[in-house]
Amino acid sequence: MLRLVVRRLLQLIPTLLGLSVLLFVWLNQLPGGPAAAMLGERATAADKARIEEALGLDQPVWVQYGRFLKRLFELDLGTSTQTGQPVWDEFTRAFPATVELGIAAMLIAVAVGVPLGYFAARRRGSWLDVTAVSGSLLGICIPVFFLAFILKALFAVQLGWFPSFGRQTTGINATEVTGFYVLDGILTGEFDAAWDAVMHLVLPALALSSIPLAIITRMTRASVLEVLSEDYVRTAESKGLRPSVVRGRHVMRNALLPVITAVGLLTGGLLSGAVLTESVFAFGGIGSFIKTAIDERDYPVLVGFIMFIAAAYVVINLLVDLAYSLIDPRVRVH
Repeated sequence: MLRLVVRRLLQLIPTLLGLSVLLFVWLNQLPGGPAAAMLGERATAADKARIEEALGLDQPVWVQYGRFLKRLFELDLGTSTQTGQPVWDEFTRAFPATVELGIAAMLIAVAVGVPLGYFAARRRGSWLDVTAVSGSLLGICIPVFFLAFILKALFAVQLGWFPSFGRQTTGINATEVTGFYVLDGILTGEFDAAWDAVMHLVLPALALSSIPLAIITRMTRASVLEVLSEDYVRTAESKGLRPSVVRGRHVMRNALLPVITAVGLLTGGLLSGAVLTESVFAFGGIGSFIKTAIDERDYPVLVGFIMFIAAAYVVINLLVDLAYSLIDPRVRVH
């Protein structure tokens, strides 16, 4: 297992290096150069020269890339032109909300999608199967932001069952430890604050989980149907093994392999796709921050966001590989 982890980590280095090259090229190919992009169209030649000298843009390309790579390695992403604060500090403040929302959405998608896909496959052609397939198609077709507006209007504004915005009710004196409000409430014993944070998570997490839930349901159903037709399943059933043993050891263990891959890819996508959901619910994560960065051409923030999402994909893929090796021992051999 340790050898597998080390090998996967070594394989991740070229990926991140390649991404750093693409980001560096993108920054240097901006219209008028990075200095003009940061200063705007009305910047004078003297202003551009001053910024280029301050940023080291007057140096040779290989020197610029070396400095760029060094800053990335030191987590020095520059200063945001929106707030004047270091980009890394802004990210550590805003990203816990986005990560918390993404985890909640994926938990909903997996907890509902895997059992629903399994039972739909076991009862192929029944009303449950038809409902699961139709519902998954509907979940993929409905835009996330539109579903977010519907959930907010119905369950928050009309019925008042859930809060309509924010991560926590104003006035709750909660102790912040990690930036993850639910976890902070549990760690500090402030369970009222933790429950309030959960209530604020429900609607945005449901909206964000719609597409992953639909995909996981369909993939689980298709994978279980494929495994059920295999000879080793029929052999296990003919030997008189208990249904629970056949389902757990022979069906689900093999059917989950492609589902795990989908979960890994979808989890990384949730972190970048949470921008629209956060905007609808004013969730206070990275969504509004990135939207403003795009409008204001705050390139240090955009570079940091892209690198974070890439690193998240890399780590999630590593976890997927480890999960594969735990479920299928043949992976460790290869």
